[in-house]
Amino acid sequence: MSKFPLAADAALIEEALGRCLHEPGARQAELYRAMRYSLLDGGKRLRPALLLEFCRLSGGTAEQALPFACAIEMVHTYSLIHDDLPCMDDAATRRGRASNHKVFGEAMALLAGDGLLTEAFRVMLSPEAVQAAGTARAAEAALLLAEACGPAGMVAGQAVDIRAEGRPLPLSELEQMDAWKTGALIQAAAAMGCAVGGASPELRETAKEYAAALGLAFQIEDDLLDAIGTEEAVGKPLHSDAEQEKCTYVTLLGQDKAREEVLRLTERAVRALEPYGDAARPLMELARYLAGRNT
Repeated sequence: MSKFPLAADAALIEEALGRCLHEPGARQAELYRAMRYSLLDGGKRLRPALLLEFCRLSGGTAEQALPFACAIEMVHTYSLIHDDLPCMDDAATRRGRASNHKVFGEAMALLAGDGLLTEAFRVMLSPEAVQAAGTARAAEAALLLAEACGPAGMVAGQAVDIRAEGRPLPLSELEQMDAWKTGALIQAAAAMGCAVGGASPELRETAKEYAAALGLAFQIEDDLLDAIGTEEAVGKPLHSDAEQEKCTYVTLLGQDKAREEVLRLTERAVRALEPYGDAARPLMELARYLAGRNT
């Protein structure tokens, strides 16, 4: 598979994440170890890289965007820690190594997720971040993240997912669930980048269209990976959707039609950015890269 097209952004974010968390006192040490264990365990840093690229496309800088990029990765990491808990997906591994609760216990994993969620807002609203982005832009970006990760976004999607186990869903309901569970944070990344960079209304609409198509394609590709991927490549146990009797795009559409839908959505995302030419090339390459994850 080709190299991740936003690898330079990912390296920049990785370095910034390492500086984000406060140095703990002795009584906080285990909690911070649990937080760092999952936050700094690699991954492509897709959401924060999206944020950086849309900030640049809007005329902003990486320096302005980095605190917000780190914040959205903290929120994403918290969601993964909680998703892996026995009360949720009960996953033993994540990104090729033991899940947080397998190392630190369920209670500490729960608190590590809580800690990362709240740290995300501290980082975004720190004096340094607000000064770099501007008060109004920082406040807008923080609001966008709060809306995306809360009970009207990612948490809502997870709640629907839990209730849907063992029963079929119509395609429209599956799409809504995934728009909340997966798409909301991807759309927030694009919107936050636009907010921090001071994007025009036209670019904001383009970012929304691109991210909506990308987010749905990403989820369908995840469903395909769970059905036909390899555990070595994916980094977590496979076939969990079938074991938990979850309705997916593969179960509703079949593998061939699901793959066609990924390609259709990918081209929709790419076309949305064509008016921005070479400046949007990394984002176009990203969409095509993500569409090829199971090849």
